[in-house]
Amino acid sequence: MRPPVDTILAPQVPRTLRRIQPAQPIPDAAARAQVVCFWDLFQPASLRALDYLVAWQERHGPDGLRILAVQAPSVDAGRDEDLVAAAVAELGLPFEVALDTDFELWRAYENPGWPARYVLAPGLRLVDVHFGEGGYSEAEAAIIDLLGIDAVAGEPLRGADRDDALVVIPTADADGPYSGAYAAGEVWIVIDKPGTVEVDGRSLALTRAGAHRVVAHERHTEATIAIRAVDADILRTAFAPGLAPVQ
Repeated sequence: MRPPVDTILAPQVPRTLRRIQPAQPIPDAAARAQVVCFWDLFQPASLRALDYLVAWQERHGPDGLRILAVQAPSVDAGRDEDLVAAAVAELGLPFEVALDTDFELWRAYENPGWPARYVLAPGLRLVDVHFGEGGYSEAEAAIIDLLGIDAVAGEPLRGADRDDALVVIPTADADGPYSGAYAAGEVWIVIDKPGTVEVDGRSLALTRAGAHRVVAHERHTEATIAIRAVDADILRTAFAPGLAPVQ
């Protein structure tokens, strides 16, 4: 939804939140547009949404965009600040990251889930909000408008993210490692710590905790997979939607 500017003010970010990624050189008062995104390292949808934040930072950071990614844990491993900090460092995110382990800012925003994105004008005026994946073109258009620059929103990073895309509902997520038939556009695994897993007999050394994409298809595909943990606990196997097959 896009509420009118000046009608809703977002909460201030508490000073008590630990910052595990340095603050950007643009202070809050000088930012012409801000994005606050609640995400979780252990949620595949959050990692997919972060791809857009990275793209926006690269395109619009020099023009006055400031991004704050607020990590709020969905699993116990996400409360280990050192584990999360190490994973964030490996991801190389080009914007500020804060830990909301006690859900202090989450409650202030009355945030409903992961990922959730809020676009703010100066003075913390809410301009655009989106829950879940999607709505990327609208959000970037709002950012461009706030920055007052001559630009257009970038193309979706994935075909399934287009507003008019036809996607197919994937296989339901499964607890732990999964072996068997599935239908999806992507397959992800979620691990509680760095370690090694096997996917279809191929050994993968995963050097951070959290969600990892292990299979990506061009379109929704029916296939089989065999996933096995070697020395890391696989918390969940997740399946993401893909573009409908060509008719």
